[in-house]
Amino acid sequence: MENGTKGKLTVSSSLQIEQPLPPSKLWKIIVVASIAAGVQFGWALQLSLLTPYVQLLGIPHRFASFIWLCGPISGMIVQPVVGYYSDNCSSRFGRRRPFIAAGAALVTIAVFLIGFAADLGHASGDPLGKGSKPRAIAVFVVGFWILDVANNMLQGPCRALLADLSGGKSGRMRTANAFFSFFMAVGNILGYAAGSYSRLFKVFPFSKTKACDMYCANLKSCFFIAIFLLLSLTTLALTLVRENELPEKEELEIDEKLSGAGKSKVPFFGEIFGALKSLPRPMWILLLVTCLNWIAWFPFFLYDTDWMAKEVFGGQVGDAKLYDLGVRAGALGLLLQSVVLGFMSLGVEFLGKKIGGAKRLWGILNFVLAICLAMTILVTKMAEKSRRHDAAGTLMGPTPGVKIGALLLFAALGIPLAVTFSIPFALASIFSSNAGSGQGLSLGVLNLAIVVPQMLVSLVGGPWDDLFGGGNLPGFVVGAVAAAASGVLALTMLPSPPADAKPAVAMGGFH
Repeated sequence: MENGTKGKLTVSSSLQIEQPLPPSKLWKIIVVASIAAGVQFGWALQLSLLTPYVQLLGIPHRFASFIWLCGPISGMIVQPVVGYYSDNCSSRFGRRRPFIAAGAALVTIAVFLIGFAADLGHASGDPLGKGSKPRAIAVFVVGFWILDVANNMLQGPCRALLADLSGGKSGRMRTANAFFSFFMAVGNILGYAAGSYSRLFKVFPFSKTKACDMYCANLKSCFFIAIFLLLSLTTLALTLVRENELPEKEELEIDEKLSGAGKSKVPFFGEIFGALKSLPRPMWILLLVTCLNWIAWFPFFLYDTDWMAKEVFGGQVGDAKLYDLGVRAGALGLLLQSVVLGFMSLGVEFLGKKIGGAKRLWGILNFVLAICLAMTILVTKMAEKSRRHDAAGTLMGPTPGVKIGALLLFAALGIPLAVTFSIPFALASIFSSNAGSGQGLSLGVLNLAIVVPQMLVSLVGGPWDDLFGGGNLPGFVVGAVAAAASGVLALTMLPSPPADAKPAVAMGGFH
């Protein structure tokens, strides 16, 4: 049966009577999904504070996006590789758990390098004060690379383990991915709350040094908390959850692969290209919709707080007042966005049923994303029109109305973000299960559709913005167009998964 076939759908008895997750499996899924909170706490710090931080280290705006290339490049290589080898791992500790543990350990190393980049750079000869700090930049970039590699080692096996624990049932996979999205929202809320608080360094007084000012010390303190949270959640999950939930058929397939491994090891890239060649049509369309969706999201992820600091607050990099206030306000906006994301994540299943299916919900909310990105132009023009100066001629912050409008825009983006973090992964798990592919490898293939647009935006985003005056709006406009295109394709070309194909079948999922 082809995915999306209507009218001639044959439903097996097992699909008709798919039951909700029993409590014994549900708590395991929740514990594993909670790792996303630790991972996303660190990502929230990256997305809200690191773009302004690298500019404070002396990297201009037009080159700041190049730093983010390491994320998509490592994601393009690491997550599919880890997915493939975790599918075929024969460790006595399990298939996924060794990779999750290694990823958590690497995050600890990376966060140390990023947090202490300014200190290590100064110890190696960087000057104090303003200006470029090449040694600190080098340490930061190395730490950033390691952090992105580690995060990709964590997220792929975590999602694959959730699919394993779901036992191949599509409704359970959507539930597991909804929990993963919910905990991502929890991590975002905690991370953005930490990033928006300007006195966190007082909890760790040793974090402020000659080379590391208050902004840097706050960033360092945030990362200390990130390490503790991630290691705690990962240790809890790896201790309590055992990998004994695989369907018997999949266990036999893995045993057959491993029994022949010593004779003819298949190189990973041969496997990944083979997987791409044999992808069913629904997966190719899913990759295209996902690719356009991330072309829309990534410019905003890169420059959201920078936009708030420059275009809305009117600050400049290095301005101790307006720019820093704008970054903090942007972190507050991301915090509100994460609250909306958390509630929306829990309502994705319900909304999918009411609207008519997963793909329809995704398509509609891609248009919401396009409208929100286009609205950044209106907020920026309102901010420019209402600029005020005090008696001394110093530029003041935006009016309350402009600030509220910008914060509402941040919050509204949490609605389509919840779908971006859940539906594509659930659809990939369902389509790949029907095609007989391993979960780790299939999610690694989906990750290619996420990292390739990130690489494209990282390469051309800064120069593109610079071409139009150095602001952030040109990238946001391109994102709005890409979001609209993604919505059109999701509604017109993306097939419905089997659970959506016939509304009369009670699946506990989208209909």
